[in-house]
Amino acid sequence: MFNKILVANRGEIALRVIRAAREMGIATVAVHSTADADAMHVRMADESVCIGPPSSTQSYLSFPAIISACEITGAEAIHPGYGFLSENAQFVQIVEDHDLTFIGPTAEHIRVMGDKITAKDTMKALGVPCVPGSDGGVPTLAEAQKLGEEMGYPVIIKATAGGGGRGMKVAQTAADMESAFQTARAEGKAAFGNDEVYIEKYLTTPRHIEIQVFGDGKGRAVHLGERDCSLQRRHQKVFEEAPGPAISAEERAAIGKVCADAVAKINYIGAGTIEFLYENGEFYFIEMNTRLQVEHPVTEAIFGVDLVREQIQVAAGMEMSFVQEDLRINGHSIEVRLNAEKLPNFSPSPGTISQYHAPGGLGVRMDSALYDGYSIPPYYDSLIGKLIVHGRDRAEALARLNRALGELIIDGIDTTVPLFHALLAEKDIHTGDYNIHWLEHWLEKQDT
Repeated sequence: MFNKILVANRGEIALRVIRAAREMGIATVAVHSTADADAMHVRMADESVCIGPPSSTQSYLSFPAIISACEITGAEAIHPGYGFLSENAQFVQIVEDHDLTFIGPTAEHIRVMGDKITAKDTMKALGVPCVPGSDGGVPTLAEAQKLGEEMGYPVIIKATAGGGGRGMKVAQTAADMESAFQTARAEGKAAFGNDEVYIEKYLTTPRHIEIQVFGDGKGRAVHLGERDCSLQRRHQKVFEEAPGPAISAEERAAIGKVCADAVAKINYIGAGTIEFLYENGEFYFIEMNTRLQVEHPVTEAIFGVDLVREQIQVAAGMEMSFVQEDLRINGHSIEVRLNAEKLPNFSPSPGTISQYHAPGGLGVRMDSALYDGYSIPPYYDSLIGKLIVHGRDRAEALARLNRALGELIIDGIDTTVPLFHALLAEKDIHTGDYNIHWLEHWLEKQDT
């Protein structure tokens, strides 16, 4: 087992990793920019190293700075959290070249799954169901128009290197194709330095379902059910739950086995998430995230496992602490993402926290790095916390979420907390009758 781990991240996920390591008796090193000198993850770690100025490219994304911090402190392994360098194959290779351990999958697995076309081809070969679409990139408008006619509209054009909703455009009819094709290419080039795009059939009312998988790198893997992440704004998740309210036990077992078998065949190591669109009883592969997900706590709640602890164990060459037969769902869990944003436009709202009180009680977990007097810097993602609840069933989880939101106090800045109060008053949320377009449509109605 490792003696010391460096956490190459910030905020609540850095705290999450530090807590797991501390329970395992492992010392931790926090890295931080000058803007994060007073951050909670810096206070909680055993050691800390300043790695640069506020800009992410000069601090949290700096390969030399992070490797140097390992050398200075004697850290043997790096946990990337999510975001930043968590899915950067080049960084993983450099970590390995310096005889350090990356707590996550191999550089090759990150590289394969990081390219949308290669990932789709790989998954298709492994027996994972995929959305009908182009075989590889689509280089010309003429070819895109031909494919659109063959598949039938609507279709969606996606940047090969895309993510976070960027480089994605829908063509509802043939008349929309030229504009959607050129815009997706331009966004892909601007955001990722790659203007290659591919085309898929656009599903009209799907849910976003993701399967949590975990492998030991030695040909053994399990699945930990699904999460429903359909409530999204601009392709960004805001509300996640497990298990999914629209998925049957039979569907869960079937798609879970497909996913676990697929990652076992490629000797995948650590946590991963295989994302699908789900419509009319069918699953269609979107992408695989080769890292810990923001919403991993809802899976932990219903299965009673610590996914970060498991990541550390398998990275150190140890066995997973469970097999598939050990994993039984207990109750229901919901997570809401709390952002420092001003409604209704969701504009960033950095500032100083004048008062903070986290909710508590049975079945309530608050993952946050906030504290009284903390100044939220304007340089990073607006996520400031995740409120997770667990109940015996979905109804109890929703009631517990409502109660916990009522206890939560975050003063001094604007947050998205009022959004969740409003959503909990909606019938569709209580019945679970929603899809990936529901929240966007609901928000549009609020503006009228």
